[in-house]
Amino acid sequence: MRYPTVSAIFSICIGILMVGMWTFFLFAGEVQEFESRPAEILLHLTAEYLTAAGLITAGIATYKRRRWGVWLLLFSFGMLTYTLILSPGYYVQRGETAFVLMFAGIFAATAVFTLLAVKNLLASGERV
Repeated sequence: MRYPTVSAIFSICIGILMVGMWTFFLFAGEVQEFESRPAEILLHLTAEYLTAAGLITAGIATYKRRRWGVWLLLFSFGMLTYTLILSPGYYVQRGETAFVLMFAGIFAATAVFTLLAVKNLLASGERV
């Protein structure tokens, strides 16, 4: 089986950045939704941290050439794609264009790295 090393590194980096971003926002007191919508933000943060954990785990496993890592990588990229579609709405409402553009760029990169991972699976004869 061929392993998508570049996709694995991207996955690890994005996962670490997600953890770092949300941890910074939490410690900086930037998550005001705890007061207005506590259940919603708690579930959102749970989804974000689970996505990050999946990306990091999948990236490491794929990099170490674990067969299941590629499958978890694709699943985690699906989770990331969902959050990249959902999350920019918050920043659009706040008029924070830089964050919206960041999400768009990560979305495009995720699509490319997902396609590379699928291409590696198909080239190795693995059933998708």
